[in-house]
Amino acid sequence: MTVIILTSCPPGLRGHLTQWLFELSAGVYVGHVSARVRNRLWNRVTEMAGAGRALMVFQVRGEQRLSFVAHDHHWTPVDVEGVTLMRRPAVPVTNPAAAGGWSKAAKRRCFGRRGRAATATNETESSGS
Repeated sequence: MTVIILTSCPPGLRGHLTQWLFELSAGVYVGHVSARVRNRLWNRVTEMAGAGRALMVFQVRGEQRLSFVAHDHHWTPVDVEGVTLMRRPAVPVTNPAAAGGWSKAAKRRCFGRRGRAATATNETESSGS
């Protein structure tokens, strides 16, 4: 079985894939094709994808029984001790206060407490006078 997933690809490529595979959902194609047809389809996908991304999963012999091929995708297949895994790009962890300031809820909590404390202080000062 072969699965091809397309993202932001031209309609001509989608039409070409429907000749060989079933389109289950927008951009998701599934079918049983020979290795020769699968390789030719993948060559066509890489030629016609343009600015789009493509990912293909297909059966192979071995322990995992499947393999991945990616084209202009952020996630890349990596072989780890005979097992193919998809590596995601690391997302740097940022401090929310440094990135764009505090959230509105945090500002309300912070300034709401100060506001109540200041009001209570003013009330005690005015009653003590």
